[in-house]
Amino acid sequence: MLPESAKPYLLNGIYQWCIDQGHTPYILVVVAYPGVSVPSGYAKDGRMILDISPRACHNLSMADGWICFNARFGGVARNVDVPMAAVAAIYAAETQEGMGFAEPEIPAAPPPGTDPVDHDGPGSEAPEKPEKPALRVVK
Repeated sequence: MLPESAKPYLLNGIYQWCIDQGHTPYILVVVAYPGVSVPSGYAKDGRMILDISPRACHNLSMADGWICFNARFGGVARNVDVPMAAVAAIYAAETQEGMGFAEPEIPAAPPPGTDPVDHDGPGSEAPEKPEKPALRVVK
């Protein structure tokens, strides 16, 4: 049995270190990775740098293999969803200190007419996105 990936722990640890030091945590995301949901028009060379500091994003969640938050792009509020596997680096904007990861392998497109998700095999495309908690008013 393979050990569980250390990447989520490292991402969370470096994020917390950045916050504790008063730095701005940035992540570098490979936008072509399956499951990445970011506003179009902001990527450069297939990559996008996202500011995940508390002042730049709201409702940040770094759990279950995903980084999810709300942020404004060009004054418009957007939801951002990034599988942790799509993160190529996390670092402090002020010092450039952080950690880079191996280039994520983008799965090949399945042949036409086949099921794109391997329900039985390990490590299909992106991990299943967790449901976001929701509140409703009860009178």
